[in-house]
Amino acid sequence: MSRPLRIEYPGAWYHVMNRGRWSESIFSDKHDYLMFIDLLFEVSEMCNVNVAAYCLMTNHYHILLQTPDANISRCMRHLNSVYTQRYNRRHGFDGQLFRGRYKSILVCNDSHLLQLVRYIHKNPVKAGLVKDITDYEWSSHKGYLSYAKKWNWLYKDYIFSMITPKKQGRLKPFIDFMQKDDSEEVIRLFSLKKLTSFFGPESFITGIKEKYYFKKKSCEVPESKSLAPTSDTIISSVCEHYGVSFNELLITKRGIFNEPRNIAVYLLRQIRGENLNNIGELFNIKAYSTVSSILRRVSRLKKYDRKIKSQIGKIQDSINKGQRQTLSPCEGLILLALKMIVSSR
Repeated sequence: MSRPLRIEYPGAWYHVMNRGRWSESIFSDKHDYLMFIDLLFEVSEMCNVNVAAYCLMTNHYHILLQTPDANISRCMRHLNSVYTQRYNRRHGFDGQLFRGRYKSILVCNDSHLLQLVRYIHKNPVKAGLVKDITDYEWSSHKGYLSYAKKWNWLYKDYIFSMITPKKQGRLKPFIDFMQKDDSEEVIRLFSLKKLTSFFGPESFITGIKEKYYFKKKSCEVPESKSLAPTSDTIISSVCEHYGVSFNELLITKRGIFNEPRNIAVYLLRQIRGENLNNIGELFNIKAYSTVSSILRRVSRLKKYDRKIKSQIGKIQDSINKGQRQTLSPCEGLILLALKMIVSSR
């Protein structure tokens, strides 16, 4: 039986965690920590994810992030699987690195976010690794205190704005907040043997459950990919939209942006969650890194180029329209509830 879908919607905030199998180390040296942080940045670009805080411990990690495109499952699957591949390749290992699927807590977009930033950054102090959070190298806390451009990818301005609306002199209020003890609410949350799925006021939890929970008796919840259109459907929709043949998607010329091909690559990844190797084989792209580069480029263009964003939206509308016509009533009900997962991408 398939696992139930996690709740995903545009703009959702999550505290995500994962731990090494048998609580073994997932970071063996400095290079591993840097490799994970680089990958986290890569994922934030490729999946359009806002990373507000992170802390990498020896055998586990914490990340606080927002998903404007409602794609937490796809994002975390990529992060965990690619890091495992790179870690194993580097150390000559094979097999599973993490205990299993990541754990996630859906977080209310209010002061609860601030509480989790503090909790995440203070993890090394609680573990006795350092006396002061500023001394720990593998968390995002230093990024909050720095104006260096290398930290621009961190979604810290939003967190700062929750503490003070003023851009000038915002560090002191932030530092003062970080020096306070964790709230009883946070302590209670992480003292539970089985973590809850939500962190926020009762009104937030009730609202989420009413809007996104389905009764099991009504119909089984399949994996999201099983409801997704086929690769052929996505590619055909792109070709029809641009008035090109599939062979034209395979054309690669140095320095020339093949928009139809690159949009097809992007949609295969975003809608179906296809792995990069499969996408590369479809389009005769030999290098894994080339596919990743295409995804990052289209993701950036979608943010700043209205034409590209419009083209992607029209193709998705066409795909969604055709998909609804082929689903059973039960699947159609689920797809309508999950439509927001891809409609904003």
